[in-house]
Amino acid sequence: MAPHAFLRSLRLAPLAGALTLLAACASSGAPKPTPQVSQLYAQLDQASKGYETALTQSRAGDAQAAQRTLDTALNQLKEAAAHCPSTAGCDPQRFFSVFDRLLRLKDGNFSLGDDLSGMDDDQPEGSNSGKSGAASLPEMQRSVTLLRGQQLSQLIAMNGPVKAALEMWLTQWRGNLMDAYVNYEFLRYQMWPEYQKADLPEALLFGILAKESGGKVHAVSRSGAAGPLQFMYATGLRFGLNTEDGFDSRFDPAASARANAEYIDEQLKAFNNNLELTLAAYNGGEGRMRRLVGDDTSVSLYDPRIYNQVSQETRDYVPSVLAAAWLFLHPESYNLRFPRMDGAPGSVVLKRPASITELTVCLGSAGGMNDGWFRTLRNLNPRLDPQASQPQGTRILLPKLLERPYEARCVDGPWPILANDLHTAVLPVAPPDPPSAPSPKPANTAKTRSYVVKRGDTLTGIVSKLGCSSVQEVAQMNGLNHQHIKPGQSLKLPSCR
Repeated sequence: MAPHAFLRSLRLAPLAGALTLLAACASSGAPKPTPQVSQLYAQLDQASKGYETALTQSRAGDAQAAQRTLDTALNQLKEAAAHCPSTAGCDPQRFFSVFDRLLRLKDGNFSLGDDLSGMDDDQPEGSNSGKSGAASLPEMQRSVTLLRGQQLSQLIAMNGPVKAALEMWLTQWRGNLMDAYVNYEFLRYQMWPEYQKADLPEALLFGILAKESGGKVHAVSRSGAAGPLQFMYATGLRFGLNTEDGFDSRFDPAASARANAEYIDEQLKAFNNNLELTLAAYNGGEGRMRRLVGDDTSVSLYDPRIYNQVSQETRDYVPSVLAAAWLFLHPESYNLRFPRMDGAPGSVVLKRPASITELTVCLGSAGGMNDGWFRTLRNLNPRLDPQASQPQGTRILLPKLLERPYEARCVDGPWPILANDLHTAVLPVAPPDPPSAPSPKPANTAKTRSYVVKRGDTLTGIVSKLGCSSVQEVAQMNGLNHQHIKPGQSLKLPSCR
């Protein structure tokens, strides 16, 4: 983990001094660079001077000029770095180190917001219009958010595991990262305020959400962790996430964000603000991490005494969260562009009965959402069974940009009729399998009973009402995917003895 004391000196020290030390380290004992390499290094130095100029402009109050100079300097650095690997004698790590230092310097000195604010104004026809998620709310300066008095960027060590996780998010996990960002932008107004109250960085919230569930509110893991931030049942209870009226509040975005913020705050205190150990505790259990760490809370997760004792899942989890948080702060610096989303909250009062699935059909690709709105509507209305028709007068939460399309498409005309026709389609019922000869059962085998699903039932509600079981157990017994059930379906349930 990066030393905490480094932040203050970085904010005040001239960048030229840091680069001079870096150049000395890079050239120590090395042969004199070729003219081609010297030219690339000169471009690197020119970019660093551009940053100094931008800092001066910012301190003088000319934010627009500082942003232009900053962008130009970063582009110079990127261009030089791109030619380094193909130039004999050039050290690519030198460019990466400077690039990393400059991003951190920007986080510590600029009040210009993060890289999202520099996105081009052009966008494809049919894409979501309006301000980007970063600009739509007042928390513009994501990259300068403090974590216990330290810049978040100073707490993310750019080591091998984090670099490897960055590559995964930018390649094999790229689609997951984009989906997580879209889901988060529409949940942001519910989740971010809970982190803000706890004085925790938004990037950390996004990193955890991206790794845990991808922003799918109803996600359930094989181990029974549930919700957008994947709380185990017992841990959720400890932080006020319980079941009320058949609804598991681990699926509530605001409640889960509050509980997560409380958990992170608790573990930061226990581990003396060591973010790596805090995240490892969130994934692998705080009890285990405290036993491994003992009194030495300054130890790095990557210390062999700790690293070799944690699970492979935790070894992957921590750098993955930190890498996602880093990309949230600096997307364009890694050739990544998050989509522009208008996450302003809205709602409609149903003028005719409809389910979430029917609303998804009649809304279509309104607002440029080519993947449809099912996930967003599901996330924003976690208490509603998406298959159950909600009566006229029910208030449905949705993005504000969908309020007009609802009036135009989902109240009158052919689309709601079509949606209802598809939704109420009758499936053929296969005859039950012939009874087979009963096989002897072990004496300790639990009895079972059956339950026929009624319209409006949810798996959580059924388990809560009948007791003597868990959602995970019932889902496994019946081979259910994502807890999806339909009216008329016969479920096998464990029975109390």
